[in-house]
Amino acid sequence: MEFSIGCNGRGAQHIPGKVVSVDEQFRLIKSTGVFDHFDRMPQPGLEREYIDAANKYDLPIRTGLWSYTAGRDEAVLEKNLRLCKEAGAECHNIMLYTRHAQGHVVTDQEVVDFYLHAYALGEKIGIVIGFEVHIYMWTEDFRRVTRVADMVRSHGVPFNFVLDHSHVLLKVDNLEEQDVSGIRADVEKGLCIIDPYEPGNVLDDWIAQNMTVWLQIRPVSPNGPRNQWQLNPSDTYGRACQYPFFKPRPGEWHSPWHAYRVEPCKEVVRRVLRQHRDQPNSPLRWITTDMIDMPDYGGGCKYSLLEHNVAIAEWFRQTWEDIKAEKTSGIPAEARSR
Repeated sequence: MEFSIGCNGRGAQHIPGKVVSVDEQFRLIKSTGVFDHFDRMPQPGLEREYIDAANKYDLPIRTGLWSYTAGRDEAVLEKNLRLCKEAGAECHNIMLYTRHAQGHVVTDQEVVDFYLHAYALGEKIGIVIGFEVHIYMWTEDFRRVTRVADMVRSHGVPFNFVLDHSHVLLKVDNLEEQDVSGIRADVEKGLCIIDPYEPGNVLDDWIAQNMTVWLQIRPVSPNGPRNQWQLNPSDTYGRACQYPFFKPRPGEWHSPWHAYRVEPCKEVVRRVLRQHRDQPNSPLRWITTDMIDMPDYGGGCKYSLLEHNVAIAEWFRQTWEDIKAEKTSGIPAEARSR
């Protein structure tokens, strides 16, 4: 099955940080000619503007996300699902914070309970829900993902996964980032393998489970440079969650750029696509490009977020055609598109 390819609304701008109206975001994304949908949940107070812009530019809102705290936001979840459905969305990405409303690290069972609650609401309202691997969320400890997925599936429902591989790749060869996740000791012992080129790595495990409903594409570099233009005094922000897809022009970025650092991202995308090609029951339906403007990403940078999102979308479309063709031609997709 083919995909719907969307652009994150935060990436619908040329100069990160420059305010762009909702109407202009939709206009810019539509004008590129490479996207099928707009990726962002209508923001509070601007709901009508999003819906009107989607209709005006014939660019549907098919995906969007929100962050939730277990034990506090169950009612907010239902409100958001209904809002997304009204806006025409097909899938809602749930990012569940590491901490419960009571202050403790959310347990596996609490994650499962939140998922089952969300899944039941989604079934009733008519929208697919998914859980994303992401920093600041319970999934930042990658060891928990398969464990929770198995617990969910034991209830007879699928575990819908939103794969943002950038949040894994940024921790490769980065001890500080591994410490944030609490996985450093297991990585060093080979019990948690995060290098996508090593057998038994978590990304291959997740892909093989055939549970990815939504793939987000944002390059990062293993042990890449932090966002020097968004570091704050407490050193909380400016994490290395975004690496330019192509070489920035002079003055557009704070660090040296090397093409080889983008390859791990491309390789993971190829593996996801091969899995999708070879699995008739693949649930993958939505693809989004996610070069965005937040402090841990492209905030403060000078390169055009939209140009990079367009380049990713064009590369993805060509790569998917090459992945389909390689089965009969014998020519690897890597040799066709770079």
